[in-house]
Amino acid sequence: MKKLLVLLLLLAILTGLAVSSSQTYEQQSLVSTLKQLLPGEPGKAILSTLEFSYWNRIISIEERGYYHFVEFLIRKAAHFLTFGLLALVIYSLWPKRKGRLLGVALLTLILACADELHQSFTGGRTATMQDVYLDMAGALTFLFLAATFQLIQNVRKR
Repeated sequence: MKKLLVLLLLLAILTGLAVSSSQTYEQQSLVSTLKQLLPGEPGKAILSTLEFSYWNRIISIEERGYYHFVEFLIRKAAHFLTFGLLALVIYSLWPKRKGRLLGVALLTLILACADELHQSFTGGRTATMQDVYLDMAGALTFLFLAATFQLIQNVRKR
Protein backbone atom coordinates (compact mmCIF):
# COMPACT_ATOMS: atom_id res chain seq x y z
CA MET A 1 0.00 0.00 0.00
CA LYS A 2 2.85 2.37 0.89
CA LYS A 3 4.52 1.83 -2.50
CA LEU A 4 1.22 2.58 -4.24
CA LEU A 5 0.88 5.89 -2.39
CA VAL A 6 4.46 6.82 -3.25
CA LEU A 7 3.83 5.89 -6.89
CA LEU A 8 0.72 8.09 -6.89
CA LEU A 9 2.80 10.93 -5.41
CA LEU A 10 5.34 10.46 -8.21
CA LEU A 11 2.57 10.64 -10.81
CA ALA A 12 1.15 13.77 -9.14
CA ILE A 13 4.55 15.51 -9.20
CA LEU A 14 5.17 14.59 -12.83
CA THR A 15 1.66 15.72 -13.80
CA GLY A 16 2.17 18.98 -11.91
CA LEU A 17 5.44 19.58 -13.74
CA ALA A 18 3.84 18.87 -17.12
CA VAL A 19 0.94 21.23 -16.42
CA SER A 20 3.22 23.93 -15.03
CA SER A 21 5.57 23.74 -18.01
CA SER A 22 2.60 24.09 -20.35
CA GLN A 23 1.51 27.41 -18.86
CA THR A 24 2.72 30.78 -20.06
CA TYR A 25 4.34 33.22 -17.65
CA GLU A 26 1.13 35.25 -17.55
CA GLN A 27 -0.90 32.20 -16.55
CA GLN A 28 1.52 31.47 -13.70
CA SER A 29 2.25 35.01 -12.55
CA LEU A 30 1.99 35.54 -8.81
CA VAL A 31 2.52 39.30 -8.91
CA SER A 32 -1.11 40.34 -8.38
CA THR A 33 -1.50 37.80 -5.56
CA LEU A 34 1.72 39.00 -3.94
CA LYS A 35 0.48 42.60 -4.11
CA GLN A 36 -2.61 41.54 -2.15
CA LEU A 37 -0.74 39.37 0.35
CA LEU A 38 2.24 41.67 0.92
CA PRO A 39 0.87 45.23 0.65
CA GLY A 40 3.59 46.84 2.77
CA GLU A 41 6.44 45.13 0.89
CA PRO A 42 7.75 43.39 4.01
CA GLY A 43 11.46 42.58 4.07
CA LYS A 44 12.18 45.00 1.24
CA ALA A 45 15.24 46.47 2.95
CA ILE A 46 16.84 43.05 3.38
CA LEU A 47 15.80 41.78 -0.06
CA SER A 48 17.17 44.96 -1.64
CA THR A 49 20.66 43.76 -0.73
CA LEU A 50 20.26 40.67 -2.94
CA GLU A 51 21.04 40.49 -6.64
CA PHE A 52 21.19 37.54 -9.01
CA SER A 53 22.47 37.08 -12.52
CA TYR A 54 19.97 34.95 -14.39
CA TRP A 55 19.67 34.36 -18.12
CA ASN A 56 22.16 37.18 -18.77
CA ARG A 57 20.02 39.63 -16.76
CA ILE A 58 20.37 41.12 -13.32
CA ILE A 59 17.49 40.17 -11.07
CA SER A 60 17.04 42.53 -8.15
CA ILE A 61 14.42 44.75 -6.57
CA GLU A 62 16.08 47.73 -8.18
CA GLU A 63 15.85 46.16 -11.66
CA ARG A 64 12.51 44.34 -11.46
CA GLY A 65 10.60 45.78 -8.52
CA TYR A 66 9.69 44.19 -5.20
CA TYR A 67 6.86 41.90 -6.33
CA HIS A 68 8.61 40.55 -9.42
CA PHE A 69 11.72 39.89 -7.33
CA VAL A 70 9.75 38.01 -4.65
CA GLU A 71 8.02 36.04 -7.39
CA PHE A 72 11.43 35.15 -8.84
CA LEU A 73 12.54 33.83 -5.43
CA ILE A 74 9.35 31.79 -5.07
CA ARG A 75 9.71 30.31 -8.56
CA LYS A 76 13.33 29.33 -7.98
CA ALA A 77 12.51 27.87 -4.56
CA ALA A 78 9.77 25.84 -6.26
CA HIS A 79 12.35 24.40 -8.68
CA PHE A 80 14.65 23.43 -5.82
CA LEU A 81 11.93 21.93 -3.64
CA THR A 82 9.97 20.19 -6.40
CA PHE A 83 12.98 18.39 -7.82
CA GLY A 84 14.24 17.63 -4.33
CA LEU A 85 10.93 15.97 -3.52
CA LEU A 86 10.88 14.25 -6.92
CA ALA A 87 14.32 12.77 -6.26
CA LEU A 88 13.21 11.55 -2.81
CA VAL A 89 10.13 9.87 -4.26
CA ILE A 90 12.17 8.16 -6.97
CA TYR A 91 14.76 7.16 -4.34
CA SER A 92 12.07 5.51 -2.23
CA LEU A 93 10.84 3.52 -5.24
CA TRP A 94 14.30 2.59 -6.57
CA PRO A 95 15.59 -0.90 -5.67
CA LYS A 96 18.10 -0.85 -2.80
CA ARG A 97 21.27 -1.76 -4.68
CA LYS A 98 24.70 -0.41 -5.37
CA GLY A 99 24.48 2.65 -7.60
CA ARG A 100 21.04 3.62 -6.34
CA LEU A 101 21.96 7.26 -5.65
CA LEU A 102 23.63 7.66 -9.04
CA GLY A 103 20.66 6.09 -10.82
CA VAL A 104 18.19 8.34 -9.05
CA ALA A 105 20.32 11.42 -9.72
CA LEU A 106 20.63 10.57 -13.42
CA LEU A 107 16.89 9.93 -13.80
CA THR A 108 16.14 13.21 -12.02
CA LEU A 109 18.58 15.00 -14.33
CA ILE A 110 16.81 13.54 -17.36
CA LEU A 111 13.46 14.68 -15.98
CA ALA A 112 14.82 18.18 -15.26
CA CYS A 113 16.12 18.45 -18.84
CA ALA A 114 12.81 17.14 -20.21
CA ASP A 115 10.93 19.72 -18.13
CA GLU A 116 13.04 22.55 -19.55
CA LEU A 117 12.67 21.17 -23.08
CA HIS A 118 8.91 21.09 -22.59
CA GLN A 119 9.00 24.73 -21.44
CA SER A 120 10.83 25.71 -24.61
CA PHE A 121 7.67 24.88 -26.57
CA THR A 122 5.49 27.10 -24.37
CA GLY A 123 4.99 30.70 -25.41
CA GLY A 124 6.56 33.31 -23.18
CA ARG A 125 8.70 30.74 -21.36
CA THR A 126 12.40 30.10 -21.59
CA ALA A 127 14.32 26.90 -21.09
CA THR A 128 17.59 27.44 -19.25
CA MET A 129 20.39 25.25 -17.99
CA GLN A 130 20.40 27.43 -14.87
CA ASP A 131 17.02 25.93 -13.94
CA VAL A 132 18.37 22.43 -14.56
CA TYR A 133 21.31 23.25 -12.24
CA LEU A 134 18.87 24.51 -9.62
CA ASP A 135 16.67 21.43 -10.05
CA MET A 136 19.71 19.21 -9.54
CA ALA A 137 20.89 21.21 -6.54
CA GLY A 138 17.54 20.45 -4.92
CA ALA A 139 17.65 16.80 -5.96
CA LEU A 140 21.21 16.26 -4.73
CA THR A 141 20.57 18.10 -1.47
CA PHE A 142 17.50 16.00 -0.70
CA LEU A 143 19.28 12.78 -1.75
CA PHE A 144 22.25 13.65 0.47
CA LEU A 145 19.92 14.23 3.41
CA ALA A 146 18.05 10.97 2.74
CA ALA A 147 21.26 8.96 2.44
CA THR A 148 22.65 10.55 5.61
CA PHE A 149 19.43 9.83 7.51
CA GLN A 150 19.47 6.24 6.27
CA LEU A 151 23.12 5.83 7.26
CA ILE A 152 22.38 7.13 10.76
CA GLN A 153 19.45 4.71 11.08
CA ASN A 154 21.64 1.79 9.97
CA VAL A 155 24.35 2.71 12.49
CA ARG A 156 21.77 2.94 15.28
CA LYS A 157 20.37 -0.49 14.41
CA ARG A 158 23.82 -2.04 14.80
